[in-house]
Amino acid sequence: MHPVAQPFWRRTLAPVLALPLAAAGCASPLAQDSADAIRRDIGYLADDSLAGREAGSPEYEKAARYVAGRMRNMGLRPGGTDGAYLQTVPMRGNYRVPGDSQCILLPRQGPPVTLRFGRDYSTHHHWRSPRTALRAPLVFAGYGVVSPRFKRNDYAGLDVRGRIVVLLRGGSPDLPSEERAYFQDETDVEAARQGAVGLLYVPTRESEKVFPWRKATANLMREGMTWVDRDGSAWDPAAGLVVGASLNMDSAARLFTGAPRSYRQVLDEAEKGPVKGFDLSMEARLAQGSRLRDLASSNVIGVLEGSDPTLKHEAIVLSAHLDHLGRKRDAKPGEDNVYNGALDNAAGVATLLEAARLFGASGQTPRRTLVFLVSTAEEKGLVGADYFARHPTLPAGMKIVANVDLDMPLLSFDFADVIAFGAQHSSIGATVAQVARRMGLTLAPDPWPEEATFVRSDHYRFVQQGVPAVFLVTGITSTDPREDGRKLWQDFLQNRYHQVDDDLGQPIRYAVGAKFALINYLVTRELADAARAPTWNKNDFFAEMYAR
Repeated sequence: MHPVAQPFWRRTLAPVLALPLAAAGCASPLAQDSADAIRRDIGYLADDSLAGREAGSPEYEKAARYVAGRMRNMGLRPGGTDGAYLQTVPMRGNYRVPGDSQCILLPRQGPPVTLRFGRDYSTHHHWRSPRTALRAPLVFAGYGVVSPRFKRNDYAGLDVRGRIVVLLRGGSPDLPSEERAYFQDETDVEAARQGAVGLLYVPTRESEKVFPWRKATANLMREGMTWVDRDGSAWDPAAGLVVGASLNMDSAARLFTGAPRSYRQVLDEAEKGPVKGFDLSMEARLAQGSRLRDLASSNVIGVLEGSDPTLKHEAIVLSAHLDHLGRKRDAKPGEDNVYNGALDNAAGVATLLEAARLFGASGQTPRRTLVFLVSTAEEKGLVGADYFARHPTLPAGMKIVANVDLDMPLLSFDFADVIAFGAQHSSIGATVAQVARRMGLTLAPDPWPEEATFVRSDHYRFVQQGVPAVFLVTGITSTDPREDGRKLWQDFLQNRYHQVDDDLGQPIRYAVGAKFALINYLVTRELADAARAPTWNKNDFFAEMYAR
């Protein structure tokens, strides 16, 4: 660490460092300023007038201009395109067309079985053609994991070339949490790599519990999005798959009729780990129909140039997504129809802006350059962050060396710990642990490995470009023994996450938001002022996959 950095920020921000002991009362003036700023930003971004900030909507662009104005007022320079704060992200939208979709099972013996769209199956988005179809044999390949590191090949002994591969949805429970999330995210890419032309996901008992079919299909008619490259092609890492679909449990059981093992036997085996694959005794006829459109949405980017003549060419990116889900299209008259996204992720944007303000309040410019990225279309698949990570709007010669991501902090209780997704893979882990100790916080392990959280926020798009990253989340333990943080998280995830009730009417403790902004500021300050940029840990899995 730079020799003057630690004494300076500790001296300058001393009133705020008392925050963990006095969070509820906001005892210090600087802490009160932080809480008030976060209250104003969340209040604006989660207001009904912004209609849920759906990517590509006029209301989203209004929110983006608000964030750009906040960056301008803080003195951050524009970091978008053409000297502006905005980076235009060209995108392709996709609405499913049920009447053009089809899933018919063709057993070797017995009549065809026609499944019903939305009730029995749902198709995946296809980005390059409004209608695709195929007929091919089915092959079951377990979880679809291929990894020499874990001595695992679920495709061993199987030939899926030109066939429809059937895979278990969810992660293999025998793998470590974040590696498990990686393989869960890569199953379609691996299937295409193996030569499959179609993909059918079937649920496990655990995946059905985590993502119930009724919830998975509740927003089936919502628009999907991906980014479009300069040549006009839509980004699709599994472009070799002609059709993909997901089945519910009842329909999945039909696939295993006449197979070497029943679906129930497969599910029993899946609860322990790897599942051996086999040919299924049927073919399937699949088709998907889509209505495609081209659109654009904006990332918002502000920059604080570093003070060190050499280190300023290395950039630390702080990221938070601005978009949410828009309006509820099936709301009844008079019913709340706005997905306000107060905590997901107006709170993340507000804390990012407050972290930026704290750098100004410190009076000391960081040694490395800071890039504040407020991204679009995270809810559509981390689209805006992926586009920036692949098309960074940075000066020639500047390199991104780390990412700190802020997404959906739960601000209903004063947290005594933090969850640092991804920290253990790089030297960032030691920095987070050091800052947490100074703030009187502990680090909690991933409490939801079955949720594959590590691959579901914007930091992962930087990891995929070889950049060490951390995704900080408020933890599961409260400073108040009368509060059960784990139950409060469970209540939010079950009743308000991606629901219209994630609004300004829920309990939000803005002083806790100030505390969350502070830890993100301190982690970023350490990374920005350290003598060496963050490095991947030796022999780390994600370094092996992505570091260049």
